[in-house]
Amino acid sequence: MQCPRFCAILVTMKILLKNLPGNLDLTDPEHLNRVVKLADEILAEVPVAAALTTLEDEWLADRDRIPLMAQVAVKLARSKAALAALGRPIHLSVVFAVYREHQRILTRDEHPYGEDFLREKIRQLRWLFDGVADASWDLTVVDDGCPEGSGHLAQKILRDSPELQGVDARVLFLADAIESDHPVTQPMHSTDESRKGGSILLGMWEAAQRDLPGQVVLFTDADLSTHLGQAGSLIVPILRGESVAAIGSRREPQSISIKTGTRNLRGKLFIYLWKRLFPPLREIIDTQCGFKAFPAELVRKIAAPALEKQFAFDIELLLKSEMRYPGKIFKAPVAWIDSEAASTTTDLQPYLPMLKAMAGMARHYLKPSAEAMRFIELIEALDEPAWDHLVGLVPTEIAEREPHTFGDWAGVSADQLRLISGLD
Repeated sequence: MQCPRFCAILVTMKILLKNLPGNLDLTDPEHLNRVVKLADEILAEVPVAAALTTLEDEWLADRDRIPLMAQVAVKLARSKAALAALGRPIHLSVVFAVYREHQRILTRDEHPYGEDFLREKIRQLRWLFDGVADASWDLTVVDDGCPEGSGHLAQKILRDSPELQGVDARVLFLADAIESDHPVTQPMHSTDESRKGGSILLGMWEAAQRDLPGQVVLFTDADLSTHLGQAGSLIVPILRGESVAAIGSRREPQSISIKTGTRNLRGKLFIYLWKRLFPPLREIIDTQCGFKAFPAELVRKIAAPALEKQFAFDIELLLKSEMRYPGKIFKAPVAWIDSEAASTTTDLQPYLPMLKAMAGMARHYLKPSAEAMRFIELIEALDEPAWDHLVGLVPTEIAEREPHTFGDWAGVSADQLRLISGLD
């Protein structure tokens, strides 16, 4: 079924008459409630996923006229409709890590930066699966060694909130897993060796041990930038057998990405360099969106052992998946609304450490070509001053190109970048 033209026009007119706000703040409870209510209204008018895809295409082609809230709501509606039509057992395991989230985990009444993200993620999952037959979900929070006790705060919220009683949710502590010599944490000796990666891998591994029919393991970020109501867009292609991994992408034509800040030349340079290392992943543009899903049986094969326990851990997961099942990673265009006020990673700028970790992966998993080896050696030679110098002088050919063109384009050599960086 396709949405008839008159149907799309009718729904669009109803949306435009609602006088929706021009912005969408996914940390604002009123906005969150309104976008879900709007998704329900869209579903009532257009209950079929294929028809919703047509409607979404029309709206995203007319972004200047369609309010952002409506653009996100139609993605949520399509995700839920696709799940409802799947017709087979579904179990979603959601994993996220917490580190210095002691402010954002609170409500806005309790702290100016409060997002109440734990309760909100549960509300989002309840909405997504409400009315979906033979479907269930669970949630795993992993404390990444938080000095402010984010994990204990999460435990308290789960224990003391009447509306969360009976929810299938738990909190794990990376420190406990390291102390018990858990296979996923080896060879770590301290939580200081993890930058989210160690905790996500632990949570994914533990979730996958349930081995339930139709189980998909999804990891996300602690914040609310990516609404979990979009999870159906990742689950469905996996359970249909169309892909072995599904990743949220902010860089597809149908993506919605709202980010504060200025143009990021570091990010462009980062993408250009890692694409020189990993030919199998060159079709992927957005490796860093914290919204990725894998079938549980694959998680049990790729989560351990792992070389990387820091920010590049998901690159390793994608590389392992691609090597086992070439061409089976699905890129789902998602709506991503930046949540930066109390971000725990804003000032870390981990591009160079990530590149060095990826160079190690390329050596370990692949047989690098002569060209790739030159880029590996360049990255291994870079220190922070050389990297900063290179970032300040990013070649125009890279700065002015769009990242989606970097896959097959290698117009700037490793030798040129080495010279610019001051290494030679």
